[in-house]
Amino acid sequence: MRDDIVVFLGPTLSETQARTYLKAVYLPPVGCADVVRAVAKYAPAAIVLIDGVFGELPAVRHQEILWAIAHGVRIYGAASIGALRAAELAPQGMIGHGLIYRWYRRQAFADDADVTVPMAPAALGSRALGDALIDIRLTLKKAERAGVIDRPLRGDLEILARALHFSERSFSRLLTAAENNPGPAGQLQALKSWLKTGATSRKREDAVNLLTYLAGRKIKIPKKRAPHAFELTESFANGMEYYNMIDSLLSKGT
Repeated sequence: MRDDIVVFLGPTLSETQARTYLKAVYLPPVGCADVVRAVAKYAPAAIVLIDGVFGELPAVRHQEILWAIAHGVRIYGAASIGALRAAELAPQGMIGHGLIYRWYRRQAFADDADVTVPMAPAALGSRALGDALIDIRLTLKKAERAGVIDRPLRGDLEILARALHFSERSFSRLLTAAENNPGPAGQLQALKSWLKTGATSRKREDAVNLLTYLAGRKIKIPKKRAPHAFELTESFANGMEYYNMIDSLLSKGT
């Protein structure tokens, strides 16, 4: 197993599936201060952000990612919150991977909720309890290309899907909402049957592609610090819970 890579993973891909592509240190979805904890505990050459917590728990902060980059850790991101943070921090050295990352880089005002799904607690495997809007939209485009639905219906379904709150967004709820609106019942029934084998997850594909990419690479620790020097501010330290740990790491020059 590679102990030089730490991966924060959750609903996008199960740990069991992920290990078939990259044997690494796997942790539950990343939250505030988790990147700092991972650096302190594992001293990895690279950290991969795929899934993260949000809402009821504070999300991973940009500043802690910058802190890790400034201390020589390569930070990769893909699929979900990893793609979001990578798109936001690419100029500062975070490395993005995959279609979703590239989409967020091009669409400056894209909604974070497009990749968000509700998930079970970490103790229950952090499994997905819904479907991400970006996966729904890409699946509907695939269904149109396959001749299962026509373009007008695809457009109507995308509007309905966006209207659903991310915590309630799924293919099944989308179809229920569509059935309550006037529309081509025959196409909806055909779509329902087709989804059993035709549904796609770009989030999963991007995660798998990044893990596969890293499996065949040796991670080189930069000899020079990142060009964007990190300033340890009081607000950052107070928000981390682990001020003493950070201060100790900095004093040792890690």
